[in-house]
Amino acid sequence: MNTTDELAPAVRSILEAAVERSGGDERVTVDPRSLSEAFAAAEADGRVPLIAEVKPTSPTTEGERTDDPVALAESMVEGGAAALSVLTEPEHFGGSPETLRRVREAVDVPVLRKDFIVREEQLDTVEADVILLIVRFVDDLESLLEAARERGFQVLVETHTPEEVETALDAGADIIGVNNRDLAELEVDLGTFERVADSIPAATRESVTLIAESGIGSPEDVSRMRRAGADGLLVGSAIMDGDVRENTQGLTNV
Repeated sequence: MNTTDELAPAVRSILEAAVERSGGDERVTVDPRSLSEAFAAAEADGRVPLIAEVKPTSPTTEGERTDDPVALAESMVEGGAAALSVLTEPEHFGGSPETLRRVREAVDVPVLRKDFIVREEQLDTVEADVILLIVRFVDDLESLLEAARERGFQVLVETHTPEEVETALDAGADIIGVNNRDLAELEVDLGTFERVADSIPAATRESVTLIAESGIGSPEDVSRMRRAGADGLLVGSAIMDGDVRENTQGLTNV
């Protein structure tokens, strides 16, 4: 795991809590809904492939949504979301494994478990179609990626720099997220995705699904990320702030 000294205090607190969290008592196995097929179906339908995030709160937003997360998730799917992301981190994001379980039972699209997983036992918490691994937070990415796939999970590997993308590719990642938010300053720069995507060789680019994360708040942002090569987008705050069905629809019909 990379040093926490360079992380923003809020991110350092999240990581410290993640290190202390245990996993489940039994090994999880899952028959996942395909994220690539969900993206392809959205494209065929003329929609932007969007992962809409059920996020009650976060260190970078004000206030908290207290709506039923299942109702929110269903509204996102009605608005055209190709997949959903559900927070299971409890201390800083108000999430829980039970929320993910309820959402996944209620919808028919792939569901990403958004959490801060740092060791294998934490994979055995709840069934999901996709899980998140963050390059900067994981010591042995290749081993954890393999352990996740053995359980049936698809894996979104989050990066922020060209060097982290190289680490992800070397570990065998085929779904790569580029976070526009700097974990050291918590500042958002959409140029991050553009620079990182541009650094990936064309031959390699054809073999991975590339997802732009964070800071996408308008149809113009969506178009910008798509022009830069995003196969899909992960959007939370811009959807959760207001009418989630309407917000989702506004970002998928671009």
